[in-house]
Amino acid sequence: MSKSTKSQWDFGELLPPEAPRPREAVPPTAQARQVLSVSELTTQVKRLLEKSIGAIWVSGEVTNLRAQNSGHMYFTLKDAGAQLSCVLFRGAATGERGLLADGQKVLLQGDVTVYEARGQYQLIVRAAELQGVGALQIAFEKLKRRLTAEGWFAPERKRPLPRYPQRIGLVTSPTGAAIRDVLHVIQRRHPGLEIILAPCRVQGEGAAAEIAEAIRLLNDFDAAAACDRGAIAKDEVRRSQTAATKIDLILVTRGGGSLEDLWAFNEEVVARAIFESELPVVSAVGHEIDFTISDFVADFRAATPSAAAEIITEGVFASREFVADAPELLRLRLRRGLADAAENAAQLSGRLARLHPRRRLNEWLQRLDDLQAGLLRNARQGARERRLAGENLAARLVRLHPAQALAQRGESLRQAAARLRLLGPEQVLARGYSITMDVASGKIIRRARDVKRGQKLRTRVSEGEFRGVVD
Repeated sequence: MSKSTKSQWDFGELLPPEAPRPREAVPPTAQARQVLSVSELTTQVKRLLEKSIGAIWVSGEVTNLRAQNSGHMYFTLKDAGAQLSCVLFRGAATGERGLLADGQKVLLQGDVTVYEARGQYQLIVRAAELQGVGALQIAFEKLKRRLTAEGWFAPERKRPLPRYPQRIGLVTSPTGAAIRDVLHVIQRRHPGLEIILAPCRVQGEGAAAEIAEAIRLLNDFDAAAACDRGAIAKDEVRRSQTAATKIDLILVTRGGGSLEDLWAFNEEVVARAIFESELPVVSAVGHEIDFTISDFVADFRAATPSAAAEIITEGVFASREFVADAPELLRLRLRRGLADAAENAAQLSGRLARLHPRRRLNEWLQRLDDLQAGLLRNARQGARERRLAGENLAARLVRLHPAQALAQRGESLRQAAARLRLLGPEQVLARGYSITMDVASGKIIRRARDVKRGQKLRTRVSEGEFRGVVD
């Protein structure tokens, strides 16, 4: 590399030129070398970096953020291709410490050096900014964090807006678009609303002080008898302090613009005036995407001036619609009431008819008829049951009469005698059978093997008997 093309990373000039190697097989002796220790080399690299680069701005994403008990902060700044170790020492850039967080893209200003204990090059941070955001945004974030910590934005200190305001204070420019939008909406929705204008500049040098003064003047204002409707000069506000009706609320507003245009509403003097206001304050600054410190500290934030006017007049506008719909609503309720009354009358008439003495007497007479008919049915039923019982007793008496009992017993004897005759031996003999018995013992012979030769037998037949000897 030629001298004209040397870069800041060319460390050759820090080291002595290397002597040409002798053309011999034996390596050079140790006395011919310049040997540096690690510490010496690191020190030379550190001096070179600090001299060649020094203070510089660098952008990237914060990662691996560590806050030590000593108050020092260590983190890594990275992008898609590399990373850089960074350190923010206690007491340095104290206002920017809140901007450092993992994942946050920042711009850092500091000195490039080497941490010799680890041989690691790093950036000693002196200042920090959010990447892509200027000094105004940084100031906005700082003030927002501080006022949040002091409780200026706490929800519990927010006051409700009056539902039916009769007089409001308006803090804005008398020539801007915001006042035209507000007046147009109020004229359409609540034309009877009285507006006390405290004119002021809403951007530029000194605008914040004028806005704060207008808020304080409207807080002191308690009478409007001698004031011009629609526009009040500040000195007129001071001269009109009588015991009349007070202002219901204050609307602080302006149209959209850049961060620089809206900056007056990010000043602490305006925030303090709103915070100390005895009257509820509505803040409507810029467009829906714009947020200012006044929005956070006010009792209510509206997205636009027109939206603020609609919110302020909502109660009266809804009441006007209710009044407009009241005749039809009354007619409906009257018809409903008449229908309910007719239904109640019909119910009462029915109850009266049910409770009339004649109806009760008729019910008692009907009950008497039912009881009489029941008695007759019970008498007939009782007579029928007694008659049946008598007939049953008579039949039982007939069955139990002695003559009937003797007849039944005689018939039973006849039937038994007939069965006995049928089962007697005479009937068997009459059918051709005979009975053979041993003469000596009288034992009936039932088998042929039970007799012996010469045994005397007696045989009985249907008519008589005869004797014989076994052959």
